[in-house]
Amino acid sequence: MESAYAIKEYHDTAEIYAKLDHLLKVPIHHVKKATMDKYLEYFEQKCTRSKALIDEAKQFIPGGVQHNLAFNYPFPLVVEKAEGAFLYDIDGNKYIDFLQAGGPTLLGSNYPAVKEKVIDVINTSGPVTGLFHEYELKIAKEIHTHMPAVEMFRMLGSGTESDMAAMRVARLATKKKKIIKMGGAYHGWSDQLVYGLHLPGTGRFEAHGIPAACSRHTQEVFPNDIAALERKLRLNQLMGGTAAVFVEPLGPESGTRPVDRDYNQHVRELCDKYSTLLVFDEVVTAFRLGMGGAQGYFGIKPDITVFGKIVAGGYPGAGGIGGRRDLMSYLAAGVESGKKRAYVGGTLSANPMSAAAGFFTIQEIARTNAAVKAGEAGDRLTHGLQQIIEQNNLPFVAYNQGSICHLESVGAMLMKLNYLKIVKILKEIKARKFAMEEFGAAFMAEGMVTLAGSRLYTSLADTDQIIDDALTRFERVFQNIQKPN
Repeated sequence: MESAYAIKEYHDTAEIYAKLDHLLKVPIHHVKKATMDKYLEYFEQKCTRSKALIDEAKQFIPGGVQHNLAFNYPFPLVVEKAEGAFLYDIDGNKYIDFLQAGGPTLLGSNYPAVKEKVIDVINTSGPVTGLFHEYELKIAKEIHTHMPAVEMFRMLGSGTESDMAAMRVARLATKKKKIIKMGGAYHGWSDQLVYGLHLPGTGRFEAHGIPAACSRHTQEVFPNDIAALERKLRLNQLMGGTAAVFVEPLGPESGTRPVDRDYNQHVRELCDKYSTLLVFDEVVTAFRLGMGGAQGYFGIKPDITVFGKIVAGGYPGAGGIGGRRDLMSYLAAGVESGKKRAYVGGTLSANPMSAAAGFFTIQEIARTNAAVKAGEAGDRLTHGLQQIIEQNNLPFVAYNQGSICHLESVGAMLMKLNYLKIVKILKEIKARKFAMEEFGAAFMAEGMVTLAGSRLYTSLADTDQIIDDALTRFERVFQNIQKPN
């Protein structure tokens, strides 16, 4: 079965953590000042229209951009064109696109075969009607074909909405309240799940504007720690039980904190033991790991699956929840007297445009074997990065899970909290975050768009030539690192 998936060989998780621990113990490695000045000069001289437009945008948009992914140092770039493996900014500069919209465009940006069919749907029905469209059924059947555990599917507007619906269904079905998530994982920005974000153990640290009561029943455990999860489940059992355990199956933040190969199986067994529902958040992994998603790769049958991003092929309206028929029946639309429902809404959910885009995208991924091919590009990129890191004697860490590639140069998101030294640690996190932003700027000036300089998504459009070109650009950066004395 693994031959049908993007991951050809699962990484040695213990080895990765050993390298990451070493990275955090050594002083921060920066790009040499003269080189960094040159990179920053690129933005001032070659990206003048972007800078002017962002300066104007700051007068009307908080922070100058509408989406967190668009924040980049020294200022956001304004994209004018996206095509396959490349992005083009408003100043005419060309970039290799390793952001891929945060992951959903596995086929490459603006994939022609999907675009043409979506345009046909818009020409016929418009993007939304408010009534049922046949592609709502087609995408539900298509997903079930590849993920048998998704017996029924309800399409929503985003991954955040889908995680909210999963919580609501789990609590209604089990009559329990507690939700356990892995610390550091992102399951959307709802009041209840802005908890333990980015760094395990942070709890409500980022829950500004959210009353404490909202996250009263949300808990976190350290990722990859099965014993900690069982302790939490056992304790909860004395206080009414746990409704659901939420996991990103590769580990928090798309595998930034990776988990062992058998981790998800142990979680499944614990959920069964404590009569708790298992929720797989496959917002990133669905179809990107393979047609069966992470659940197919790991051979796990979750009770509920959360979808986002790729379920609309990179078009708006990218979200959904699927799972067992008895659980999904709580989401039935309409009114039925005497039967409790998990209330969800969304006027634009499952609109013809989004449902069709998702349906045709999933079919094209299957037809082209896109997940496996993108995974091969991810392997080539990662192996090349590892060689460059070794040749330049750097403490950086590169690893991948198929087409989801990680490049840790400072480990800003891997810090461990110690509340006895909290002031010192927060200061170091700030310094590491700025160093990460500098690396992201250096990569951008070299003509590569990444996610915060530390995560890269490959796609079907990434040929060997494109990956090798990118490695040459990375090498130019890594040959100009100031090593601490």
